[in-house]
Amino acid sequence: MRGVAYGDGRRPVGQSLKNAQEMAGLPPGRWLGRGLDALGLIEGAEVSERQMQLLFGQGRHPDADRIERDLLDDGADPATARLATVLGQPIEEIEARKQTPLLALDFTFRPQASLIVLWALGDAKTRRIIERAHERAIAKVLRWLEDEVAQTRWSSGRGRAKTPALVVAAFRHFDNRDGFPLLHDHCLVLNRVQRRGDDGEPVWGALDTFRLYRNVVAAGTLYTLAMTTEVCEELGLATVPREVTPGLRPVMEIAGVDSALIDWSSTRRQRIEDVLEGLTYKFAQEHGRLPGERARHGLGWQAAQDTRPEKKTPRPLKQLLAWWRASALLKFGKQMVNGLVQRCRAAGAAIRARVDPHVDAALAAVDVTAVVSTVRGKFARRHVLAEARRHLLETLRGREFTSGLDDYIADRALSDHSRQSTVPKPGRRTPDADQLFYTADFTESDRWWIAGADGTPPRESSRYERARVASLAVQNASRAARTPHAAARDDAPAATHTEDHHDHASDSPHAVDHPGRYARRTPPQRAAAVQAHQQAAMPEEYSEGRTTDPATWLRTPKNLERLAAFTRVANARRRAFEARSKAEQPADVVKPADQQQHHANRPDHGRGAGRDR
Repeated sequence: MRGVAYGDGRRPVGQSLKNAQEMAGLPPGRWLGRGLDALGLIEGAEVSERQMQLLFGQGRHPDADRIERDLLDDGADPATARLATVLGQPIEEIEARKQTPLLALDFTFRPQASLIVLWALGDAKTRRIIERAHERAIAKVLRWLEDEVAQTRWSSGRGRAKTPALVVAAFRHFDNRDGFPLLHDHCLVLNRVQRRGDDGEPVWGALDTFRLYRNVVAAGTLYTLAMTTEVCEELGLATVPREVTPGLRPVMEIAGVDSALIDWSSTRRQRIEDVLEGLTYKFAQEHGRLPGERARHGLGWQAAQDTRPEKKTPRPLKQLLAWWRASALLKFGKQMVNGLVQRCRAAGAAIRARVDPHVDAALAAVDVTAVVSTVRGKFARRHVLAEARRHLLETLRGREFTSGLDDYIADRALSDHSRQSTVPKPGRRTPDADQLFYTADFTESDRWWIAGADGTPPRESSRYERARVASLAVQNASRAARTPHAAARDDAPAATHTEDHHDHASDSPHAVDHPGRYARRTPPQRAAAVQAHQQAAMPEEYSEGRTTDPATWLRTPKNLERLAAFTRVANARRRAFEARSKAEQPADVVKPADQQQHHANRPDHGRGAGRDR
């Protein structure tokens, strides 16, 4: 708690928080949330050291000193006067049960690495826009938590009620423990909220902290989506997918920010990877196998803890900005650093001109459901909502969207492609909407192995890669059923009717109608190719596909666009040739038996849902 209020540093002994913050050039904390009125606090006001001691240290009213003094003046005994300032259950009672009182939860919000680089090396205007978007995104997440998530519980969970009023103390930090740029806010959520008692009077109680933690991923995706969208709209930027770990979900970064600059600001990553390599080797020696996905997450957390530096002395932002700029100029040169914002705007303009700012909600629901069901098996609405927000960020590339679209996609994914697996039990309380779990009938693709690069061992395909294959397969079938009129647009080939005599079982589920495309490919390569082929033929429903590292997918967006363009030209030539052949051939020459043999010998007939679209 003390480190959060002092920039993750150690405050000198005997120095007040306010003086220490002023000497270090740190901004004071500020109060947020709808629950401030009940405590006589004002939103945006400065957080004092005494208020923190009373609220987050003792679980008492932030103005407890005055309240207790007034009660003593009125003749109350000291114990009664002190008890009147306690919010909820006294911590002495909790400690008497040999339990540790939980008085606050730390929610930390930070932008993507590319936005942090722009904030650290950009001009003052760019920095103000990013900071303002950061603050608005935090406020939006807190409102969502208050409206949709926050609940209080009492009587061992038998009593529950919504509490749309949180008390939050936010503290801003500018750097990481190595002194490199890392804009982030620590939001301390007070574990005390008000509800109406049986007599109608307000009663202080504890939050349902487990419910908050369950929704932390959905809250994080909402922050990232809101933050990135506002910055991109204000500065004319766009996002691109950047794979951090092969096979796992890509991170949407700002287009134009070089990966070297991102690595420069992310100082701990290389140290974590070095330690993780040793932990992985030790795991393989002990278990006789490589770690699975769950084990990899645990080893990654352990490596992060092992490489965590000691706390440092905070420095003013002005001094940090000068040091960051000098470090970047020394390492990358003046041209890369000074032209950063201009390059990002140029790259953003090119992407915005190419990507359609519309979302096909039906296909988005398919994608979201397939990814969540493949990765998790059973899922709740919060998982679908988080994936819907990721989908919007990956599809729109930073474009603004209609408010509530994420909820609409999540609701449609649950209603159209999921079935409830939670069965309410007679005589027991009906589960809340967020306690219901669902499953989906998406066929999970077979696992495959991917060759390692740079001497690394081969790895098994991740659940996320298999989820992408399942999603694209269903999207292909959906497009085939929904858009038979796509042949009339541009030079896209006409959809071919599949005859009854055709053997569907002999076809590859992700094959593409391209001449000379019969080399053996992995499932994600085939899925990515068919998606690009269909998107090129459906400009009004174009949504930028997710991409990953070329070492695993072997297809970059640029190459997929070239492939789609080549396909359109080849299909146009084939149609012209077929039309000319039919015009030259008498109508009674082709008999039904010959026609059937002709279809059977065509190497590209019925090659999957993406054919000629």
